[in-house]
Amino acid sequence: MNFWEGFAESIDKIRWADIGIAVLIVAFFALLNKVFVKYAFALLHRLFRASGRGELWKQVLERPFRSFFVVLGVYLGIKYLLPRSWELAIGLDPLFRSTVIALAGWALYILSAQSSVLLEGISQKIRLDDSSMLIPFLSKVLRFVVIVLTIALIGTEWGFSISGLVAGMGLGSLAVALAAKDTLGNIIGGIVIILEKPFAKGDWILTPAAEGMVEDITFRSTKIRTFADAVITVPNAALADQPITNWSRMGKRRVSFTLGVALDSDRARLTSAISGIERLLRDNKQIDPGTIHVKFTDFNESSLGIFIYYFTKSTVWAEYLSARQEMNLALLQVLEEEGIKLAYPSHRVFLEGAVADDGDEVSRGCRSYE
Repeated sequence: MNFWEGFAESIDKIRWADIGIAVLIVAFFALLNKVFVKYAFALLHRLFRASGRGELWKQVLERPFRSFFVVLGVYLGIKYLLPRSWELAIGLDPLFRSTVIALAGWALYILSAQSSVLLEGISQKIRLDDSSMLIPFLSKVLRFVVIVLTIALIGTEWGFSISGLVAGMGLGSLAVALAAKDTLGNIIGGIVIILEKPFAKGDWILTPAAEGMVEDITFRSTKIRTFADAVITVPNAALADQPITNWSRMGKRRVSFTLGVALDSDRARLTSAISGIERLLRDNKQIDPGTIHVKFTDFNESSLGIFIYYFTKSTVWAEYLSARQEMNLALLQVLEEEGIKLAYPSHRVFLEGAVADDGDEVSRGCRSYE
């Protein structure tokens, strides 16, 4: 008996009553799907009402649960309708188990999303802020593991030997290890960066490779958006081995420079100007009062140097520039009030041997400017 003859014989054996019962089985589970899922999630919502996670659990599990009841109904209906020989021929049982594994993998994949109840609960327990990259990184790792395990389990259902696959991979493990050395180093570097937390998403960092705002960290690399609005991708292994300056973690922002004033400035007026500048800094609410230094420190070739050192309270670049501009204008006003001029590059030339009216030899000085 060939295939088609067996198929025709099996069809003849199926009665309309059996078809009707199979349809009723499918309809029953479709109805059970609506009723069970509705009341199950209503109960779940009441249990988690205090924490507000009932709705989140519903978003995670509702679609896989609904699909499971539909698949279960179709499976039982077909199993009732077809003879055992046809079940074995089409692989009904492995197909059903594979579908259940796929649905379970789907639920776990949704559960391992960055915004899922599982990872949100972990984030709250270890008190991570929204800028932390640990949860996005952990989500990527969990989703990768879920996909691999789901494919492996489905393969096992269809006779693929996982142990044989592992043994086969062992034969080429050395070559794979050498080829994947850089990739593995980048993954480990990413884990080190996340655990040590030298920066978070949105931070302004400076490294030998790049400077800008951290946008994302993946298995292989970290993405940094520069101030020219370009994105630089830095391998995690290289980034973990480099010094990283995190400007976003400054508690205050430094201003340090030496102001050059004219060499012939009056000593009393210079002392008064220094006192006035320091007083302005201490009275300004945008300046941190903890560290302020205004001192006459340098004798230069064409100027006297006043060292000015202070910190702005704000680390935001625009606010920092505004505070610095305000202080510079106030500083110029103090110098004007004291009659002290800013220095500019200059040098003096002295001519020797000039004769005065009374016949004495004198030196004449001439100042020239650059």
